[in-house]
Amino acid sequence: MDERKTILALGYFDGIHLGHAALIRRTAERAAEMDCVPAVLTFDTHPDRFVKGTAVELLNSAEDRSFILRHFFGVETVYYIHFNAEIMGMDWETFLDRVTEKYRVAGFVAGFDFRFGSGGAGDAEKLAAFCRERGMSCDVVPPVLLDGETVRSTRIREKLRQGELAEANALLGRPQLLTDRVRTGFRLGRTMDFPTVNMRFEDGVLIPRFGVYAARVLLPDGTLLDGVTNIGMRPTFHGDHVTVETNIFDFSADLYGQRLAVFFHAFLRPERPFASPEELREQIARDAQEARRVLAAQSERL
Repeated sequence: MDERKTILALGYFDGIHLGHAALIRRTAERAAEMDCVPAVLTFDTHPDRFVKGTAVELLNSAEDRSFILRHFFGVETVYYIHFNAEIMGMDWETFLDRVTEKYRVAGFVAGFDFRFGSGGAGDAEKLAAFCRERGMSCDVVPPVLLDGETVRSTRIREKLRQGELAEANALLGRPQLLTDRVRTGFRLGRTMDFPTVNMRFEDGVLIPRFGVYAARVLLPDGTLLDGVTNIGMRPTFHGDHVTVETNIFDFSADLYGQRLAVFFHAFLRPERPFASPEELREQIARDAQEARRVLAAQSERL
């Protein structure tokens, strides 16, 4: 068991975009300097659901966030706090005291706009003062700008809703993704010579614009394969719920029950109904050809 103390990044980290990436990199750097473990503290439920009484369409599930932190940043230690009325009503100093003790914190890293404690009374200035009084390190990360605007999760949500995937991915600093266990589907793709792996977005997670995407799929063994994904309602077959169906090129192994990650690299076209399964099959063939072309033209795989 690792007995070292932690350098703890604070935040919800929805999407883990360029701004969050700067914060997490600083956490890793500070941890290396102090021979500590880099760790992330976040919440299982978005605080706005309690604080403002409004549901927030999340960019990622908790599983997605853990995967991104591990895969892209090498952060293995992620703590989830259940956000409830007790946490919402806790004063900011008590919150920090409890977190410091429970997670053996040697220093904190937070964004410039991070708020915490009852009524959002805690802020970066109070966090810094708390750390000074206790001889702890404190790093407050300034905003990250892209095209003159602060990178925020709200900007990314709007881009994904509009199908502006290139812009969303630029703000994320990587492709938007979905992790899920492969589910049993309707096997319609097999009848058209395009077998698919079937996945779903968790309730409360934003579903990008319905349509067809050039995608890459990360298998549990680390293999990365090209494919084409349809997100939508399968209107040709009068579907009644949203599905995520990915045809992995030149691959036929059984993946049922395995957890995959699908990376959305490019939006190819909106979803639309077709007059017949045969017409749909012909379009899928064209979509696959276009996805292969788009993915082959990319200089980096991920």
